[in-house]
Amino acid sequence: MSMLTPPGMGGKYRITGDKYPRMRRPRRRGRLVLGVVASVAALSLVGWGTLQLIDVFTGGGDEASAAGAKSDCVKKSGASPSPSTAPLPKPNQITVNVLNATARGGLAKKTADELKKRGFKIGDVGNATATYDKKVKGTGILLGPSSALKTSLPVLATQLASAETRTDTRKGAEVDLIIGAAFKTLTPKSSADKALATLNSPAPTGTAVKKGC
Repeated sequence: MSMLTPPGMGGKYRITGDKYPRMRRPRRRGRLVLGVVASVAALSLVGWGTLQLIDVFTGGGDEASAAGAKSDCVKKSGASPSPSTAPLPKPNQITVNVLNATARGGLAKKTADELKKRGFKIGDVGNATATYDKKVKGTGILLGPSSALKTSLPVLATQLASAETRTDTRKGAEVDLIIGAAFKTLTPKSSADKALATLNSPAPTGTAVKKGC
């Protein structure tokens, strides 16, 4: 045993030379993990700062803010974009059959002549069929195919605002104006023209947008 070996120690602690055994301290893993987390956080901050600088110089931040503000305005106003619809036909593109369902003579021809002056094409002029003859109590019925419900019939309705609108299973695009017992005359031309202009230029739906939006 070497003279450098402490009493009572032998085996792996025996010192045989002139060097003492190295007694290493246990590694502290906590410090290592903390260092890694700090490094990742630092890199994240650097990356975030870089993106902010890019937005400042490219204007990305302003665009995002503007988009957000616009979205808020739409939500607050409650307005909805007007649906895009096909243009309505003009009177000279609509053929109207004028039929008299009353006992008064001459109403069909007189009404047809007035509609012709207002630009409509005139088809058949005469008495109504048995289905409607003497059975229309109102001012009249505007009758046409289902395809005319949002095209020709609304345009014709501007000429007799109080008339009832109906559809049937006919083929073709012609529409009927069936004169009823309460009929006196067509809607005055000035009022009909205003109604037609409004029909072709509907007001936007939704409430007013707040100032500044």
